[in-house]
Amino acid sequence: MAPWVKTGGLADVSAALPKALVRLGHRVTVILPRYAPIPFPPGEFAGSVHVPVDGVARSAGFYRRTTEAGVEVVFVEHPPFFDRPVIYGDYEDNRLRFAFLSRAALEYSRSRGERPSVFHAHDWQTGLVPVYLKAFYGDDPTLHRLPSVFTIHNVAYRGQFPLDTLGRLGLPWNLGTSQGLEYHGTVSYLKGGTLFAEMLNTVSPTYALEIQRPEHGLGFEEVVRSRGADLVGILNGVDYDEWDPRHDRHIARPYSAKDLSGKRECRADLLRAFGLPEAPGLPVVGVTSRLVWQKGFDIVAAAWWDFLHRPLRMVVLGTGDHSVQEGLRHLQRRDPTRFSVRFAYDEALAHKVMAGSDIFLMPSRSEPCGLTQMYALRYGTVPLVRSTGGLVDTVDPWDAGTGRGTGFRFDNADGTGLVWALDKALRAYRDRAAWAKLMRNGMARDFSWERSAREYVALYRRAIGRT
Repeated sequence: MAPWVKTGGLADVSAALPKALVRLGHRVTVILPRYAPIPFPPGEFAGSVHVPVDGVARSAGFYRRTTEAGVEVVFVEHPPFFDRPVIYGDYEDNRLRFAFLSRAALEYSRSRGERPSVFHAHDWQTGLVPVYLKAFYGDDPTLHRLPSVFTIHNVAYRGQFPLDTLGRLGLPWNLGTSQGLEYHGTVSYLKGGTLFAEMLNTVSPTYALEIQRPEHGLGFEEVVRSRGADLVGILNGVDYDEWDPRHDRHIARPYSAKDLSGKRECRADLLRAFGLPEAPGLPVVGVTSRLVWQKGFDIVAAAWWDFLHRPLRMVVLGTGDHSVQEGLRHLQRRDPTRFSVRFAYDEALAHKVMAGSDIFLMPSRSEPCGLTQMYALRYGTVPLVRSTGGLVDTVDPWDAGTGRGTGFRFDNADGTGLVWALDKALRAYRDRAAWAKLMRNGMARDFSWERSAREYVALYRRAIGRT
């Protein structure tokens, strides 16, 4: 949960969604481990319980604090499981670590003696929450028949462990069948959350459809289809307190849809940050991403010749696969006056990329939702994306004839499709009036968390109605 610990988009979601729910008048508690990067103590001591895992009653300490936005945050303290150099990591005992977290979250609620309206669990790491509610708390005075909602952020990560995991967690063996948690000879925590929660969602309407088909379901599509009637897609929102060029503290000069003049200064500042000279008339293509196969940047690296021979400049910020990084580094070596790469993650520099670029490149093979294309829209940086997942739901193709649309999309995950869309964007860029219209179209889109939060409230009410 940002700002305490972050490895991906879930940290932003778990910070922004609760804040938006509080604004709508709801009381929200977020429970997460006290990972090593989080200073101790992270809040006031709020008690402890013993959590049975693997035949051992392990102590879970709870530390509570309330954010400025009014969100209660509870940190679960258990150093043997969570005081490690890597937050997730491929640890042998991950099945115990996150089973402990799921059970500790429920025990915290039980120890307070206050019945929540609903439990909302995210991804395989908390996929056992709905399972535990039904297996262990059916007669509990606080938690009996408590509804749960389970969010699948990425179906590729399933939390698969040996079948003996059930016994080590004290779960009944009848859950080790195809109607339970068994998945291709393993126990899958993702399957547990998918089958046992009252309602499910994923993070965009298109991805909710995609994961019910083999290409994106990746073998899990039958499990998802079995709950298709209970699955909805809700776009993640954007925290405009953090991402808005009108008041972004990281950028050279604020600007807005009414006055775009500040973007020129932001472009110059970005070029200086990446060591590139000014080149009036050449658009800047920006990238902030993990540079991996799923994100499609091997396609960009393979198309280096096409990029080299297009009238553009390009800045890349991110880390990822060695082969992809080498391909992008090759592009920089061929023309260091137009191409610059920075293999790191820098939050302040990411804001500069968003504000100073003209085109934002996102050629993902799979993108459950995506946040950066929505950031780009607010900054008047035109997205060029592949048609998948949340990119379909957030980027409308530009139509020069009608003046409608917010960006450019391509279908085929290959260099031909990418370069076709790039050329289309470069042609549009030459018409300055049309480009300004395109920018303002994107800046007018509303992807606020309040809109998404209202959809989650409706989902919670559906879950409550199931119990």
